[in-house]
Amino acid sequence: MVGIVLVSHSAALADGLAEIVGQVAGDEVRIETAGGSSDSRLGTSGDRVEQALARADTGDGVVVLADLGSSILVVRHVLDYLGVNGRIRLVDAPMVEGAIAAAVVASSGASVADVALAAESARDARKF
Repeated sequence: MVGIVLVSHSAALADGLAEIVGQVAGDEVRIETAGGSSDSRLGTSGDRVEQALARADTGDGVVVLADLGSSILVVRHVLDYLGVNGRIRLVDAPMVEGAIAAAVVASSGASVADVALAAESARDARKF
């Protein structure tokens, strides 16, 4: 099953979102977080991203959602370093809505491409 990694400058933000997404996805989908810097302050840690990717990857791929600019740069750097060949995908999606959409689709056993598309399609989700 495709895993999901949530990358945020804030560990609390990533962990809180993971809690919500976990309720939607159920126990089958691995949802991992990489929040905060290596010294537990606001920021993004490449080591934390790499570790979260390893925990989330059960062999079917991983979709990554990130909050802001520098976290995206860190994820891109880690993906380049790992040479993941499309098996792990950073998506351009709103973090909350995208993570929930990705979790729903991942829980159905969909491919990494379909989970990534669901996250990106959440960009147009209306709240009312």
